[in-house]
Amino acid sequence: MTSFHAAGKSGLSSVMVAALTLAMLVAPGTARAADAPPLPPAIGADEPAAEPAKGDDGIYHQKWFVQSFFDLREDFAEAKAQGKRLAIIFEQRGCIYCVKMHTEVLKKRYINDYVRENFAVIQFDMWGSREVTDFDGQKMPEKKLAERWGIMFTPTVIFFKEDIDDLKGQWGQPLEVTRMNLGIGPGTFYDMFSWIRAKVYEKDRNFQRFHLERFAEREKIEKEKAAGKEKVN
Repeated sequence: MTSFHAAGKSGLSSVMVAALTLAMLVAPGTARAADAPPLPPAIGADEPAAEPAKGDDGIYHQKWFVQSFFDLREDFAEAKAQGKRLAIIFEQRGCIYCVKMHTEVLKKRYINDYVRENFAVIQFDMWGSREVTDFDGQKMPEKKLAERWGIMFTPTVIFFKEDIDDLKGQWGQPLEVTRMNLGIGPGTFYDMFSWIRAKVYEKDRNFQRFHLERFAEREKIEKEKAAGKEKVN
């Protein structure tokens, strides 16, 4: 900070100093759109645990998952009106990775809270028969939608763009930001939702760079926490 004070005295305006400070604080990998929500802390409290409920279909569910009439155009509009991003999760009975997502990842309080507060999440059964209206108006059972969208693994989480007004009549990849599938650990899962919500992808499409930066932040926090405990003991 001393160098900034000196620079201000030598002729740089306070606005320029502030801009330089901000540029140093925001790393290239964590750059985000100006109108995007801020990034959440890199890690949070695991407790109290968020316990999922197992349905009659043999699949775990979160109480806050969107209960809709499965018209994806309406679901998207509703999510946007609530200031949330839309995400769709495909799961199936007997999927061990789906179970872990609910009982090990979303069980962590800070992850569960962040996803619940920032995303409207719709859950589909890869083999389900409930009727769904796709973004282009086509109607079909969940299992046919899964085939149409090329869902090959579960869980698969699909993240949609913030605005699709200029994509009316289209479906699938043109509306998506990215997908996440199979067995994903808590850090990667949380970072992906954060990367989408804070719109980091608009400035840097390399998720792995962002993920490594967040991983380093978590490591630093854990080391500082461990050092603090040693001092106490």
